[in-house]
Amino acid sequence: MSFADIAGDARVLWRMLRGQPRRGSHADRLAAFYAPQAERYDHFRARLLQGRDELIEALDIPAGARVVELGCGTGSNLAALDRACPLAGLASVQLVDLCAPLLAVARARTAGLGNVEVVEADATTWRPDIPVDRVYLSYALTMMPDWQAVLANAQAMLAPGGRIGVVDFHLPDGAGRLGKLFWRRWFGHDGVRLSERHLPALRAHFDEVMSLERRAALPYLPVLRAPYYLYVGGKAA
Repeated sequence: MSFADIAGDARVLWRMLRGQPRRGSHADRLAAFYAPQAERYDHFRARLLQGRDELIEALDIPAGARVVELGCGTGSNLAALDRACPLAGLASVQLVDLCAPLLAVARARTAGLGNVEVVEADATTWRPDIPVDRVYLSYALTMMPDWQAVLANAQAMLAPGGRIGVVDFHLPDGAGRLGKLFWRRWFGHDGVRLSERHLPALRAHFDEVMSLERRAALPYLPVLRAPYYLYVGGKAA
């Protein structure tokens, strides 16, 4: 790793140590937290956020599908989406987020892609004009205070027979009281709200296709392994 890489990581880590602001609207807090790290966001989180490529592959996206990513950030998951199902063969891809600094990177990344739209909106209320075939969230549900409303909205925007995919940090049943307290406080400092209720809620809303629970090493802290899950579910036809 070069000195420039280490220096860039240091800026991201410093922002993470400072934590997410406690004042302002949700959009304002996100902008204040992510704007200083937007340039290095993808490089650092590629080592932290595991399972994203696997989730998109497991969605089994067909050619001609309409796809929505809620909480898209910088749009970095487009590369994995293109590998799973070439973007040129999709009817539409809509990338939705509330954080303007990260969306600026997403807009630059998607310039010239006529079937990709970047949308600044709240995932609890925004919906596409017509139902879509696939919806996915990648380490975004824990960043959304009203995540229950997000899941209900995702279900509403899916066409019958459509699928949802979620990969995110969580609190596994075997973590124990102290383990759950540690991870809640660790991630909560940066506005990430861990919950043991995500998987049960997903199973209540959708017909389960895949559910996996794993742990990922943290950059610069290899002795810590953060719990995360991958889930794919379907909407009844």
